[in-house]
Amino acid sequence: MAEDIKITLLHTALSSEQALAFVEDPTAGGIVTFVGNVRNHSQGKEVHYLEFEAYEAMAIKVMDEIAQEMKAKFPIHKIYTAHRLGKVAIGESAVIIAVSASHRAEAFDATEYMIDELKARVPIWKKEYWVDGSHWVNAHP
Repeated sequence: MAEDIKITLLHTALSSEQALAFVEDPTAGGIVTFVGNVRNHSQGKEVHYLEFEAYEAMAIKVMDEIAQEMKAKFPIHKIYTAHRLGKVAIGESAVIIAVSASHRAEAFDATEYMIDELKARVPIWKKEYWVDGSHWVNAHP
């Protein structure tokens, strides 16, 4: 991985501060951070918590590929992507993406690209737990 890219999977709390600290750059006029938190409802049911599993080596590889695509597609400076694994409580962050660029538009576009591609391609699976059961969501790769 390049020094301007940080990708991580964690079984502990994610930090927006770490994300921002990594992407800060004196040439960056725009920094965009996306934080995906666990919400308390889905499909009309009350969610108690989520659980994430991943094929970790492949997830890191694909996330790095997406970051490389971002660098080729958008004039950005730095990229930070972190995703939680294991049990994640309501209100906790499941994913944090931060991107810096000279201008805000490129940072917004690149951040949106990462979250869309991450959800579509990265082998991370989410299981929702409700009061009356559970089920896997977005089973892909």
